[in-house]
Amino acid sequence: MSKIFSLQGRGLKLNTRADIEPHLKDVPTTIEEIHLGGNTIGVEAAQTLAEFLSKTTALRVADFADIFTGRLISEIPQALSAICDALIPKTTLIEIDLSDNAFGGRSVDPMVPFLTNNRAFRILKLNNNGLGPAGGAIVANALLKSAELSTAAGERSNLRTVICGRNRLEDGAAPAWAAALSAHGGLTEVRMPQNGIRMAGAAALAHGLAACADLEHLDLQDNTFGEAGSAAMATALRSWPSLRHLNLSDCVLADEGSSVSPVLEVLVGGSNPKLETLLLQNNNLETQSYALLAEGLEVHLPVLKMLEVQWNEIEEDDEGIAALLRLMKKRGGKIILDDEEEEEEEKEEEEEAKATEVDKLSKKDAADKEADELADLLGKVQIKS
Repeated sequence: MSKIFSLQGRGLKLNTRADIEPHLKDVPTTIEEIHLGGNTIGVEAAQTLAEFLSKTTALRVADFADIFTGRLISEIPQALSAICDALIPKTTLIEIDLSDNAFGGRSVDPMVPFLTNNRAFRILKLNNNGLGPAGGAIVANALLKSAELSTAAGERSNLRTVICGRNRLEDGAAPAWAAALSAHGGLTEVRMPQNGIRMAGAAALAHGLAACADLEHLDLQDNTFGEAGSAAMATALRSWPSLRHLNLSDCVLADEGSSVSPVLEVLVGGSNPKLETLLLQNNNLETQSYALLAEGLEVHLPVLKMLEVQWNEIEEDDEGIAALLRLMKKRGGKIILDDEEEEEEEKEEEEEAKATEVDKLSKKDAADKEADELADLLGKVQIKS
């Protein structure tokens, strides 16, 4: 029997117990994953779902992204509270996804007991929730409290991945997030793009993240670093020897016409030798930056395979760019210099993702078919006394 229960993308409007019960009645409590995105769930249906969740014994993935479309602001807190409270005691839980739900700052409080008291989950996805500075600070403070409780119990935090992009966190929430990220020192992946965070906030985040020595993936795209943020990031980079993916595109790492960003100076100096992907589009980079990158690429960035520098100042026949192109070609890597190359790369990634999904579905169908055939065979067995 499948360990995944999914109503993903069905566009169901589940208001009442009667609406959702038919979908849950044959689902075993031993399921490991539940995916309900692309449907809309009201208060009574959420409470019924919570009753089911409380009975599950092996739940690992709780995917509740995009489940409140069209719901009133008065409905969301009650529905969210029922779902999150049911997940508090789940020690098997690894991932929770509440992205693409319009919580705003007024609807985040129901998440606090779960975020504070369930210290088993490793992956938190809160992308595009409209948290704002106040709501973002509430979430961050709950995570900080969770880390403090773990420390008090003599345990290390289990949290490894935090995704909280497109939430208008701004500088108002940055100090709280810096404290929370620092407290969860075992983080390996942090993605917080497009949050309207500016120089002081970016510097605070960099200082907080410096405590995460095992960081492998960092995405802070489309937040404004400026001089203070860039200096703090340059210092923090030395704390992440295992960093593999870094996205600092659209971060104003250098002022227009200024010298090389300290971020680049540290990178080419060997701070992150395991770096595979470096995204630096739209950062006022100029000829000096490309020359420095080319100089440090071979020795100090030996495994870099993807470099994005489009929307910067690139002159025709730039020697640094030519050197970068030669070096990346030599190692089978890729450098993206313009929009056409970026679109081609995105298309290749989409096709690869689709192929992977088709392969997963094919394997699942084959497993389900095999299980059905086995059930048919067992149904034909007759036991004689």
